Amino acid sequence: MNIKRALISVSDKRGIVEFSKKLREFGVEIISTGGTAKLLEENGISVKKVSEITGFPEILGGRVKTLHPKIFGAILARFDNKEHLNDLAKNDIMPIDMVVVNLYPFEEVAKRTRNEEKLIENIDIGGVALLRAAAKNYRDVVVISDPDDYRKVIKSLEECGDVPLQKRRIFALKAFYRTMRYDSEIHSVLSELFASGNF
Repeated sequence: MNIKRALISVSDKRGIVEFSKKLREFGVEIISTGGTAKLLEENGISVKKVSEITGFPEILGGRVKTLHPKIFGAILARFDNKEHLNDLAKNDIMPIDMVVVNLYPFEEVAKRTRNEEKLIENIDIGGVALLRAAAKNYRDVVVISDPDDYRKVIKSLEECGDVPLQKRRIFALKAFYRTMRYDSEIHSVLSELFASGNF
């Protein structure tokens, strides 16, 4: 089993309990945040909270949770780069092999309101950064941005104990596409709100 540690932080929680249970059956350690960690623990799934790894609590009402070198260093390190591995060792950072993230539902909120404060609070920062970091390092990190892909990942792990490179590339492309669409939707809605749609 090449996947040893997974960071899971999802807004859309469908299927995440079943997926996480399967990962635990494979011996994968699960790192999580906020509501996701609470849900998994309530369902008997062992979770290590991000704050236990970073030594820093979630702050600003949850605006800052994962933005820390012990998380992003763990995701962005290349396993074939001795300097990266030395940096991990020197800074007591354990690699993260899988990132499972979906984003705050900005688009859904925007369908219901043009209240500026509600829109702003549903702009995801850490989630987008996690997806981009994991997608950039797809050779060493499996990035899952779509709950519909959980079954594919489990099937792959059952077949070979890993997610093959081409599947990793496809998952990375999907993550980049999702973050692009997400930013585009934010830009479109805020342009309408702030600049009469002309910006």
